Amino acid sequence: MSKEEHSGLEVVPVRHVGRWAGAVVVLIAIAMVIHTLFSRIPTGLSVCVTTAGKHVCHATTKWRFQWNVVGQWLFSSEVLHGILLTLELTAAAMAIGIVLGVIIAILRLSGNRLLSGPAWVYTWFFRGTPVYVQIFFWFEVGLLYPRLTLGLPFLPVTFVSAPSTVITGIIAAILGLGLNEAAYMAEIARAGIISVDEGQVEAATSLGMTKRQALRLVVLPQAMRVIVPPTGNEVISMLKTTSLAASIGVLELFGRAQNIYASNYQIIGLIITASLWYLFLTTVLSIGQFYLERRFARGALRTQPMTPIQRLRHDLKIVRGYTRHAPVTR
Repeated sequence: MSKEEHSGLEVVPVRHVGRWAGAVVVLIAIAMVIHTLFSRIPTGLSVCVTTAGKHVCHATTKWRFQWNVVGQWLFSSEVLHGILLTLELTAAAMAIGIVLGVIIAILRLSGNRLLSGPAWVYTWFFRGTPVYVQIFFWFEVGLLYPRLTLGLPFLPVTFVSAPSTVITGIIAAILGLGLNEAAYMAEIARAGIISVDEGQVEAATSLGMTKRQALRLVVLPQAMRVIVPPTGNEVISMLKTTSLAASIGVLELFGRAQNIYASNYQIIGLIITASLWYLFLTTVLSIGQFYLERRFARGALRTQPMTPIQRLRHDLKIVRGYTRHAPVTR
């Protein structure tokens, strides 16, 4: 085809029919969700007013999702106390899980079967039974042991002895959540440790370091790049898993919500209230996880991932550059 013939052709842009149809469907779905979220439904009651001798009745309505109840209880002292207890349970359980998990991971990697065997059994048992069951077990452990005694087996030596009633609902929740989390953190830590090349340990020992020093100064700092992302997910998951403590009477966030709607019967509104707080707290933790991952990624990536503020500034520059150099049509 000659240049003259080619110049006479009409250029037709590609029509993405499926893409536009999908966009229309998504917009309709979003509109439906917004409509049902903020719609009102009849209550079945009527308000009658007599004006100028005329008796007029109007049907009353209410929010379908009880937003008025959400506004009433969102910042109430009862809910705020539940949030505080939720954060305390999360922090205590994760502290137990991280410390014990790292210890179990190191034992799993030991060449001594007396150390690696029990560590494997611990991981197998606590990952194989539901955390809900484990919380109940610790709450009812008094049925097995009326007194909790710590001493030497088969010898009349006792260090600590106390009634099993010292395990309250909060302690049972911390034990159930923390010991269960340790099994998962052990696998996360073990994956991070074995991700470091063995030559790093050999180089450290050749410099005169002991294996403990090599683990603390060489292996663990490099393994943190692998350990931190799933650990952040575990913290967020733990924050939500603390809601299981409500089953044994611990009044954390969801337990408070249950306690409130048991008296006023505003079930949906209180569930939404608790869900909004869970969303807010998990969002804050997600932001913290992002910056922590960004810190430990230094030296491993050529360019650091942009922060949300940097990404916003970058997008604004692109928009400004596009509008500045956009062709003017007349």
